[in-house]
Amino acid sequence: MNNISIKQSKINYTHVALLIALVVIATWSVIGVEDTYLTWILEATPALVGAVVLLFTYKKFTLPTWLYVVILLHMIVLLVGAHYSYAKVPLGFWMQDWFDFERNNYDKIGHFMQGVTPALLTVELLRRTTEMKSKRWITFLSVCVAEAISALYEIIEWLASLSNPTDTEAFLGTQGYIWDTQSDMFLCLIGAIASVIIYNVMTKVCVCTKEL
Repeated sequence: MNNISIKQSKINYTHVALLIALVVIATWSVIGVEDTYLTWILEATPALVGAVVLLFTYKKFTLPTWLYVVILLHMIVLLVGAHYSYAKVPLGFWMQDWFDFERNNYDKIGHFMQGVTPALLTVELLRRTTEMKSKRWITFLSVCVAEAISALYEIIEWLASLSNPTDTEAFLGTQGYIWDTQSDMFLCLIGAIASVIIYNVMTKVCVCTKEL
C-alpha cells in the first residue's frame, strides 16, 4: 500500500476571528442606518471592497496578523461612520464636548486612518514584491501612495456632489467647514508619516533584539 501524504492547510484562527468580527460589524452597520442607504453604500464601499480583495488574495499574499488588525480597525471606523453618517456619530459629539470643537470631527479619524492603512500596505507590498532596499525610498513612496489615495477620494466626493448635491450631502460631511478637504488630506498625511515611522522603529527594534 502506498503511503499518501496529505497536506493539511493550517487555519489561522486569529484571522478567522477578525473576519467574523468584520461580518458582525458590517451587519450591524447596515441595519437601521441613520441616513439613506445611498449614503451607507457610498461610505461603506471602501471597507467592503477592501474585504473582498483581501479574501481573494489571502492564499497568495497573506499579510501579517498585526496588519490585518490595523485594516479591521480602519474598516470599523468606516462602517460606524456609514451607519450613523459621519456628522452624527456619537463619538464625534463626545469629542466635540471634550475638546470644544465647533463640529463633529469623527470623519477626521477616518481620514487619519486613510493615511495609516494604505501607507503600511504599501510598505508591505514594496518589501515583498520589489527589490527595493532603501527604507527612505520605501517610506517616501508609501506616504505618497496614501496621500494620492486621499486626493482620489476627495475627487470622488466632489464628483458625487456634482451628480446629486442633495442626496450626497451626508456623504461629503463638510458641515459648513470650508477647509474640510484640505484638513482631510493633512490628517491623512500625518497618519501615513506617523505609521511608517513607527513601523520603521519597531522593525529596527525587532532586528536589534534578534541580534542580541
